[in-house]
Amino acid sequence: MLGIDPGTAIMGYGLVREGSDDALELVEYGVLTTPAKTPMPSRLLALYSQLQALLRRYHPAVMVVEELFFNKNTNTAIAVGQARGVALLAGAAAGLQVGEFTPLQVKQALTGYGRATKDQIQQMVRLTLNLDYIPKPDDAADALALAICHLRSRRMIQALENRDLMI
Repeated sequence: MLGIDPGTAIMGYGLVREGSDDALELVEYGVLTTPAKTPMPSRLLALYSQLQALLRRYHPAVMVVEELFFNKNTNTAIAVGQARGVALLAGAAAGLQVGEFTPLQVKQALTGYGRATKDQIQQMVRLTLNLDYIPKPDDAADALALAICHLRSRRMIQALENRDLMI
């Protein structure tokens, strides 16, 4: 499971898998970066190339990308939207199942509270993955939170489907 926190300067990624005991395990996390003052088409191409390399290295079956929420800075929102498009394209081109979650959905899945703080989310990432530290930078921790959100949501959907089959 690959989570992506989109951005054109820094794109966070986090890989998580389900262990044999159904516990979630960290595989890897980090950021993909592009140099400042690089023209946008070159940045997008660099992100796409880095994502392709990541997908070839780990072969995830599913990728989730954070949905864009309204941002007062339209230039930032447009740039993040372009980075999201690159991530969605890379996932689709690789034949992955691609999902999307809003920040609210991630907060609710990890903490049960839609207004959780960034620190609360990071602590839940640390606890869920049984880590001694909070993953840094924040973009990578956010990507891990997206992957955890998807895995937890999938488990809930499967449990509900199994429950419906028993009724």
